[in-house]
Amino acid sequence: MFTILDKISWPGHPDKANEDICGVSQDWAWVIDTSIFPGTAPVVHPESDAAWLAAFADERLSNLAPQAEDGAALIRHVMEEARTAYRAVAPLERHEDFVTWPLGAMTLVRRRGNGLDAWTFGDTTAFVRRPDGTVLTMGEAPDLRNFEAAKAAELMQAANSRPNDILGEPVFLDWLGERRERQRRSGVPAALLSFNPDAADRLRHESVPCEDGTVILLASDGFSALVDLYGAFDARSLMDAAIASGLEPLARKAREIETAVDPDGKRYPRFKQSDDTTALLLRV
Repeated sequence: MFTILDKISWPGHPDKANEDICGVSQDWAWVIDTSIFPGTAPVVHPESDAAWLAAFADERLSNLAPQAEDGAALIRHVMEEARTAYRAVAPLERHEDFVTWPLGAMTLVRRRGNGLDAWTFGDTTAFVRRPDGTVLTMGEAPDLRNFEAAKAAELMQAANSRPNDILGEPVFLDWLGERRERQRRSGVPAALLSFNPDAADRLRHESVPCEDGTVILLASDGFSALVDLYGAFDARSLMDAAIASGLEPLARKAREIETAVDPDGKRYPRFKQSDDTTALLLRV
């Protein structure tokens, strides 16, 4: 069982829907970070279908996880249900329109015996602090961050733009549209939470030791940026700070960097000035 030590989830902008969420159910816990192609009109949520997908997955995981045996099968089932619920409301032309679907990164963990399994889509992260002080990082967020930061720098320079503004620039929209179209033509589902349950076959799966007393931090990329983009902490010092002072001072540190230190994205290239920032701190 997990004990919740702290949790936080802030929208990247106060006037926009928070498209992150996190949750716990017995021996399972998760963080979800969704998004949608800019300008896509919502059909199942008043503001954002991405926010709807995050909330739907969170609710179904909460209900289904206690009876589940395998993370990939659980995620596949949730994606099947999400597809059915979406199609019941969305117009027919949106049912198979991959470009207009909400997509999500997520990390799902399960403690079983003295081990922890993690299933990951995209750039969410699990930091695991063992009782001896060793800190492990699960997921592929650092590599994905390097690619995204390089692309953000390239596109902002090409458009003479800055974070947030770049999301409306033709050079960005063309790049993102082409990327999604290539994915559609390939016939291989993106390794992301979506309405294609076959994507569950592409989940990253890792296992690490997890004794009693282990502390786990699940983070969306808006929170893990403190480590893998801003370099304000390494994994161990981030865990130490979270345990000592809680998550809010860390989220505020990220906002300070984004709004006061580097609002123009010159030092830390990124597509958004401030992303949705979500973290869940647990003790085993």
